[in-house]
Amino acid sequence: MKQKTLYFVVGPTAVGKTTFAIQLAQYLETEIISADSRQFFREMNIGTATPSLEELAQVKHHFIGNLSIHQNYNVSSFEQDAIKLIYQLFEERDAVVVVGGSGLYLDALAYGIDDLPDASEELRLDLKRLYDNEGIEALQVKLEALDPVFYLQIDKQNPKRLLRALEVCISTGKPYSEMRLGQKKDRDFKICWIGLEQERIVLNERINLRVDLMLENGLLDEVKQLYPYKDLNSLNTVGYKEFFTWLDGKETFDWAVEKVKTNSRRYAKRQMTWFRKNEDIHWFRVDKLPEFQVLLRQVERE
Repeated sequence: MKQKTLYFVVGPTAVGKTTFAIQLAQYLETEIISADSRQFFREMNIGTATPSLEELAQVKHHFIGNLSIHQNYNVSSFEQDAIKLIYQLFEERDAVVVVGGSGLYLDALAYGIDDLPDASEELRLDLKRLYDNEGIEALQVKLEALDPVFYLQIDKQNPKRLLRALEVCISTGKPYSEMRLGQKKDRDFKICWIGLEQERIVLNERINLRVDLMLENGLLDEVKQLYPYKDLNSLNTVGYKEFFTWLDGKETFDWAVEKVKTNSRRYAKRQMTWFRKNEDIHWFRVDKLPEFQVLLRQVERE
């Protein structure tokens, strides 16, 4: 029996993953699983660059708009739900395409993730207020006190990672480093990684243009509708939090626009830092992609 294959399409925001993944899925006659943690929430469409209705109609997508911002959902839940779906799809298909820029969620599908407890909403809000009021330095100080081992390993400029580690430390009363087993799970299907990249100056231009197009397409209306729920964990993300600051009267509109662009570029840089650590990824320039037959031969080599 032919071995089943899970193809990962990864890369920084705005590089062109959606278009490429749709073309690849059509070539393979299969469906797409989104591993973009920001696109899970149905209320967040424009600011997360969710595929358009036309794009969604070309290939069946999963895990897009399947949750509400009011629902708690973490990477462990995603791993369980997505793996179950992957096996269902493999019953009729030889390949499935996974696309996204959320490194932790992608790695969870490929290698597995430790089953860590959820934090209460009260704790989430307490930590969020600490971050909002005292900045990222307060999270760093708190994590260093609770788990000095993991503090030395973590990306100290990533508030989401800091917040998650603190949630686990406080919820369990144990250091996060002790809860992480870090053992890869065996997958009984083949995994192939396809990375898309672009020259930094070109990518930055694409990111800036994307923000401008989001504003033209109604991002501000979406932000204003979500403003009453700004303290939710799901909305603590680039493209929303900056405009919430503007709506709070703390900064100007022009500041918010430029901040979204700056933070989006920084996010793309962090994404590439994460992906570069994965030696399994085969990288391709989006403006120099080979034919699918050639590309797949390259990524399928053992």
